[in-house]
Amino acid sequence: MYLSRFLSIHALWVTVSSVMQPYPLVWGHYDVCKTQIYTEEGKVWDYMACQPESTDMTKYLKVKLDPPDITCGDPPETFCAMGNPYMCNNECDASTPELAHPPELMFDFEGRHPSTFWQSATWKDYPKPLQVNITLSWSKTIELTDNIVITFESGRPDQMILEKSLDYGRTWQPYQYYATDCLDAFHMDPKSVKDLSQHTVLEIICTEEYSTGYMTNSKIIHFEIKDRFAFFAGPWLRNMASLYGQLDTTKKLRDFFTVTDLRIRLLRPAVGEIFVDELHLARYFYAISDIKVHGRCKCNLHATVCVYDNSKLTCECEHNTTGPDCGKCKKNYQGRPWSPGSYLPIPKGTANTCIPSISSIGTNVCDNELLHCQNGGTCHNHARCLCPAAYTGVLCEKRRCEETGGCGARSGQGAPPRGHAALLLLLPLLPLLPPATPTPTAALLAV
Repeated sequence: MYLSRFLSIHALWVTVSSVMQPYPLVWGHYDVCKTQIYTEEGKVWDYMACQPESTDMTKYLKVKLDPPDITCGDPPETFCAMGNPYMCNNECDASTPELAHPPELMFDFEGRHPSTFWQSATWKDYPKPLQVNITLSWSKTIELTDNIVITFESGRPDQMILEKSLDYGRTWQPYQYYATDCLDAFHMDPKSVKDLSQHTVLEIICTEEYSTGYMTNSKIIHFEIKDRFAFFAGPWLRNMASLYGQLDTTKKLRDFFTVTDLRIRLLRPAVGEIFVDELHLARYFYAISDIKVHGRCKCNLHATVCVYDNSKLTCECEHNTTGPDCGKCKKNYQGRPWSPGSYLPIPKGTANTCIPSISSIGTNVCDNELLHCQNGGTCHNHARCLCPAAYTGVLCEKRRCEETGGCGARSGQGAPPRGHAALLLLLPLLPLLPPATPTPTAALLAV
């Protein structure tokens, strides 16, 4: 009987803990920057690492094509049907909405019939290379959280490079090469992400698995983000502590998943054979119906909100930080060097808040939000804390008796932990509550 009752209490406490915690103990959403808690010193702020939710980042990008006049339709031209390369009576006309294929159709809502897509001019100038650069820019540092997926309405290109920039397009580095023949196109042996490991996860590879021509189900190209996460977090991304530890301690790994811009370099369209059919050049072109990029604003673990205003993304910084990426301390809060937040320890991380400068103490010592007067003190004119008789200090954080050494044995006493109090309150409800059932752990990067 007693064992059964103990197990019921334990099951109830597991349920209560899951409700009281903002996230499970084995991983962290990092969706709260600070919360008020009660300590021996009274009500104080508890600061945590935090970050915005992952979302569809194509809603915020700007797209640029090079050459700028590469889109089909000006002047109008005919091209071959997607499924039948010898049925060449389709028309692209930029002046007619139903026949136009502008760049914004790479990011519009899919699911309509017929599907919408951007399309390039055909290879009418063969043997001059038909090459296009598609640049996606955010004017903001973002962190990728899911696979980059490019859906072609034409055949997937015979040669393509996906590139990234970390400095707003000033310099570029390859992310991955794609080709029907990696050795011939890029002098690289073909590989897939499955050939990588924790030690080689940053290797730039060339893959042949996506570069087929007019074949069924051959429209999609991936850049695998989650498969790389899985080297550290396991195949179901359940061991996020391991991944977070690596991201915290390995800057190169963290930077690998961070971009300000992406560039898709289309170098050779889908040919499907060894030789180009010069009599039917209207069958060679690029067409993209969808691009998916999921990620979050990089806020250095100092913000949960990223606002889009005047075509610009900006972090709403917490922890006394400021800047587009919360990358520096606010004025008068430079008492120690700025530092990004840390994912560790799981699940709340470490906020690494900016603290007041010595010169600012006394001029703006409390604000009823970030610098809360403790132990019942009140903030007077946002300038100083008015402390109860038993307390002193800039934030009423010290007991007066400590200055004379007369606090006595009661100095170590404090309020019982919140969890114990909550459990005591719930004990009378045991006969009324059904047994608790554990809930499965969710994946962190669900979008």
